[in-house]
Amino acid sequence: MDKKQFYVTQKGLEELKSELENLQKKKRAEVVERVASARSMGDLSENSEYHAAKEELSLVDGRIEELEDIIKKVQIIEEDKKGSKVIQLGSQVTIKVNGKEEVFSLVGEWEADPHQKKISHESPLGKALIGRKPGDKVEVEAPAGKITYNILKIH
Repeated sequence: MDKKQFYVTQKGLEELKSELENLQKKKRAEVVERVASARSMGDLSENSEYHAAKEELSLVDGRIEELEDIIKKVQIIEEDKKGSKVIQLGSQVTIKVNGKEEVFSLVGEWEADPHQKKISHESPLGKALIGRKPGDKVEVEAPAGKITYNILKIH
């Protein structure tokens, strides 16, 4: 049996639960209605609407099952307390790369969003930052070559 835990913040858990509730209470019912409506149109072998609706229902059911599994195995990430000496899951950190300062939050894989500067602890940069402290430099292998990050501070 898979014992993998999924690390998310409290906000991330609320978003997962909200998505699950929307799928269970609204989206699935809409798709089931589409399946029933398409079925009533007659010959199912040539009914593309029926097949599309059945495929969408399968995707919705799969996502519901996936979310239920994740929520059962969630481990809440405590937001990093001020004054932490090392970077950990939940930390917000300022780093300098290529002469530019950037602030990243270290989150679990289900909340990672590079556009919002939320990086997974499983990503190459996330793995390199865990356990480090301000003043440290880390090198991360990227498609363009090695990138050096200077850790400036933990928020």
